[in-house]
Amino acid sequence: MAEGFSALPPLNGLRVFEVVARHLNFRLAADELGVTQAAVAQQIRGLEANLGIKLFERLPRGLALTGAGLRYSSDIRSAFALIGSATQALRPDGAQLTISVTPTFAAKWLIPRLSSFAEEHPGIDLQVLATERLSQFRPEGVDIAVRYGRPPFGPALHTEMFLQQRIVAVASPSLLQVQGVPRNLQELQRYTLLHDAHNFWPDFISEVFQQPLQASARNVRFNQTALAIDAAIAGQGLALASYHFVQSDIAAGRLALAFDHALSLDQAFYLVWPRNAYQPPALATVRAWLLQQAQSQ
Repeated sequence: MAEGFSALPPLNGLRVFEVVARHLNFRLAADELGVTQAAVAQQIRGLEANLGIKLFERLPRGLALTGAGLRYSSDIRSAFALIGSATQALRPDGAQLTISVTPTFAAKWLIPRLSSFAEEHPGIDLQVLATERLSQFRPEGVDIAVRYGRPPFGPALHTEMFLQQRIVAVASPSLLQVQGVPRNLQELQRYTLLHDAHNFWPDFISEVFQQPLQASARNVRFNQTALAIDAAIAGQGLALASYHFVQSDIAAGRLALAFDHALSLDQAFYLVWPRNAYQPPALATVRAWLLQQAQSQ
């Protein structure tokens, strides 16, 4: 048995070869694999040396498979698909999928909905990776991510619009009742402004009052939007947040809108996942559920 497997080339090199053969571009392959172009090129050179066969023709603009490379890529792709199917067959009663989101998105949007997901899809083990850092798909085992901004997010990624961004000002109903809804900048001075890392207050105030934010305003700053929202619920001031993150708190009476105005941005939340030949069976289910939840708001 050991002698048979000793004839195999390095499996990591084969995986890199399969990705490069699909893209015919080192940069796109590196993006999908989450490594550098130099690392991809090194793996291909090592594989060609191990096999003693040239797999790619290096062209002025990209790559082309040699005849041997074309035949080999087809067989290797089939082999990886077989490995994927065999692995999935080990857990026929369930599937696992990892989604990457920010801590605020997890706390204020995703987690409150997870009970309904578990009820609808008991066979899927959904793992939530909550981090402010931009997760890498393959190195960290991430299958799908929610990313905020404007596409493209990467040449080797599928991107789908998820949630439009609308920024609203919120406070606890009791605070608004005591302080009164601010109708001008002078009345706004009665409030502490709760900031997050996005710093939307200057633009928001400029749109509402057609005047710039005054330097004398009282401010408290947080590194996460969820903390600013929690501070607003506790009656500590006015917070700006995505309407999607405060909708349930408004419905429950923990928060109220301080203004009718919403700040619209040209950035949004997107679903992002790799352009892999093999897609986890649970990916389509989780993606459809996320979109259904977004549309039901």
